[in-house]
Amino acid sequence: MTTATKDLSAHTPMMRQYLTIKAEFPHTLIFYRMGDFYELFFDDAKKASDLLDISLTARGKTGGNAIPMAGVPYHAAENYLAKLVSLGESVAICEQIGDPATSKGPVERKVVRVITPGTVSDEALLTDRQDNLIVAIVDNQSPNAKLKTNSAPAFGLAYLDMASGRFVLTEPQTSEQLQAELQRLAPAELLYSESLQDFDLIAHRKGLRRRPEWEFDLDTAISLLNKQFDTKALTGFGVDDKPLGLAAAGCLFQYVKDTQRTALPHIRAIVCESANKGVVLDAATRRNLELTQNLHGGLDNTIAAILDKSSTPMGSRLLKRWLHFPLRDLTVLHNRQNTVADIIALDLITPIQPLLKSLGDIERIVARIALGSARPRDFARLRFALQQLPALQTELTTELNAAQQEKSPKAITSYLTTIAEQSQPIPGLQHLLEQAIVENPPVLIRDGGVIAPGYHEELDILRDLSDGATEFLAQLEQREKERTGIQSLKVGYNKVHGFFIEMSRTAAVDVPDDYIRRQTLKNNERFITEELKKHEEKVLSAQSKFLALEKTLYQELFDKVLPDLAQLQQLSQAIAELDVLTTFAERALTLNYVKPRLVAEPGISIDAGRHVVVEQMTTDAFIANPVLLTEQRKMLIITGPNMGGKSTYMRQTALIVLLAHIGCYVPASSATIGLVDRIFTRIGASDDLASGRSTFMVEMTETANILHNATDKSLVLLDEIGRGTSTYDGLSLAWACAEMLALKTKAFTLFATHYFELTLLAEQISTLANVHLDAIEHDDNIVFMHAIKEGAASKSFGLQVAQLAGVPKMVIKRAKQRLTELEQQQAPTVLSPAPAESNAFEQLSLVTEEHPALTTLIDTDINELSPRQALELLFTLKEQL
Repeated sequence: MTTATKDLSAHTPMMRQYLTIKAEFPHTLIFYRMGDFYELFFDDAKKASDLLDISLTARGKTGGNAIPMAGVPYHAAENYLAKLVSLGESVAICEQIGDPATSKGPVERKVVRVITPGTVSDEALLTDRQDNLIVAIVDNQSPNAKLKTNSAPAFGLAYLDMASGRFVLTEPQTSEQLQAELQRLAPAELLYSESLQDFDLIAHRKGLRRRPEWEFDLDTAISLLNKQFDTKALTGFGVDDKPLGLAAAGCLFQYVKDTQRTALPHIRAIVCESANKGVVLDAATRRNLELTQNLHGGLDNTIAAILDKSSTPMGSRLLKRWLHFPLRDLTVLHNRQNTVADIIALDLITPIQPLLKSLGDIERIVARIALGSARPRDFARLRFALQQLPALQTELTTELNAAQQEKSPKAITSYLTTIAEQSQPIPGLQHLLEQAIVENPPVLIRDGGVIAPGYHEELDILRDLSDGATEFLAQLEQREKERTGIQSLKVGYNKVHGFFIEMSRTAAVDVPDDYIRRQTLKNNERFITEELKKHEEKVLSAQSKFLALEKTLYQELFDKVLPDLAQLQQLSQAIAELDVLTTFAERALTLNYVKPRLVAEPGISIDAGRHVVVEQMTTDAFIANPVLLTEQRKMLIITGPNMGGKSTYMRQTALIVLLAHIGCYVPASSATIGLVDRIFTRIGASDDLASGRSTFMVEMTETANILHNATDKSLVLLDEIGRGTSTYDGLSLAWACAEMLALKTKAFTLFATHYFELTLLAEQISTLANVHLDAIEHDDNIVFMHAIKEGAASKSFGLQVAQLAGVPKMVIKRAKQRLTELEQQQAPTVLSPAPAESNAFEQLSLVTEEHPALTTLIDTDINELSPRQALELLFTLKEQL
């Protein structure tokens, strides 16, 4: 049986209620509240049983059929929800909102929230040191008339971090840029328009949600966002000229509103993110540089694993965002660098880091308060964080003021002062939470005990009654002892039997006539009196009132915190930035990093550079190497043996450049880094079997992306271009790629190769130089020196490396024989020299691009031309050229 049917008359009233609700959420699991359980029925039950490994049972019949059913305890629901969300499932939470005592028929129920992978904010459902994002995309071929255009940009993209309120839009210009953005954001949930032209772009992504085209309507989007931000126009956010981005943002925001079913006060702005502001990293580069995930999909041995010693989860998340979005703004980068320098100079690391650690995850706590889903312990954690702020302020301002008064030569940045100002204490809110919440609140508000004594007078009175009015019971017990003469008599209480007077069975023989027997135990008897019964009724009534009032006061607390929401969000951002910059300072001292000199002029000069990860993983001393790339020396052809360190050398250069562009110190003895617009890497490859692409096809696709998009301000890393095909094909491709990058693109390039013929390019192109990784051979053994040297390598040492790898000696011996034969039979291959540097690729472009002269020739049938027409054609071609 399906979970929905048009004719519900054959079903029980409760099943009619369930199926009506399920019809609204046909593709979502329904957690249907029944007492202390969330129940699932029909297909939902079968699915949940498989996914959660819980029992599948049956509950009677409806419509003549048995009802498949599975359930999870209400108090343990979070664990099951976490598993479902991690599997990409969405769950609608259907609660009882009616009063069972007054309900006729099934208790009224409704869906209060839909939990989806991209919109969760609950602590138990999130990884604390990773962003959890929901993304929406639309392309420029959308049927929406206002969006349909053949001009750039090609896509609109918006993303939201529900757990912080960060709302961003951007407009990728190409499919490659869209892929790079999705690689960077790694969304937990991805909304896309049903008219998306190229579904293959996102086919492999998790959490896909197909949305109807009308949800991307531009006018609706603008209206929704203006209403949310309480504005008349979006001009102040700088997004007026981003129709595709706004359309995606409108769909995303509507989806979030539909799932959360509550106000979203923590989403206070939308930001436009431009690729021009940052260093563009394509998907392959992010993967190859192993920023936050290694090549095997794990989190260890990555750049983040080495750098991320953040004290707070929000600092950790910010650091990873910076890694994935390096900046090209020298002012911001210099501010970050100088703040790191100040933190080191003022010796702030040791006192600040413990204080930061005690602040916890203010960002996500504030979001849960804004959404009304915060737990009592969230308020307690926020209170504790606020209590630490005065000490943090003291540490910051004391050192800053002392340095300024002494007119210290230490460069005190205004940025550190700004961070101190933005992380000021909030005494009013701190006092409110100190008055309102008990010292150690329970996990849930359900059973009370959250609101502190003294906060509300009526609650204190009801609490005393609810607790049994201890003083009254003590007086009653003393009175009854005197009246009955039974000294062992005790007045007690339990949740099952209520209040009672208890005594031994032998003493119970002489009880007064007004004692009513309540319970007989093995050795004792329990009684109740009219006075105690009235007190019990009063207490039980007080308990009900007490719990209701406490829940009301707790809900009011959310509203009392909201006026401080903006300041709390500013505070969390300031603390996160201080945390990251303090981490940079600690890493610089611990790992011996230096402050790079960042300049606007192009060029890369690194002295004794090291690899961030490799130097931490190796037990031997890491061999540091220099890099020099200038306008006169733009490309290095790198040769040397396998395992000699070519890939490490290339990657460490890219990583040092990247770290400089996030404001971090770098592993080198000194470095001067000119701003780059892009970093491209083509290092290593594997088959993409899912898409039917071979290793060589993957290699060529990535190379094509570089050749099309690199500029003279880009850093390009190419490793072993052409190795996936025949020797001559591969050499030809590598030669042509090197020429194009050196002569036409003029990008800063590190080009590693085993084609020694390419070293001849240095004689033909003045901006190209040869370097090699050194190795020493002794008695058929090889020792890798891992040191970079000027000039080309003398040989490749391929057979020696094969021997080190354990290839059988007889195979090595035969290979040596064959190598000698080949070297004697064939002279080295030398490709024709490149055309003159100034016009090499300008000449080639005449035949590689769609030039009008080429089009004319292709469209002309020479055999049909008269001599006069042929002469006229020649004049035409000359004019076109």
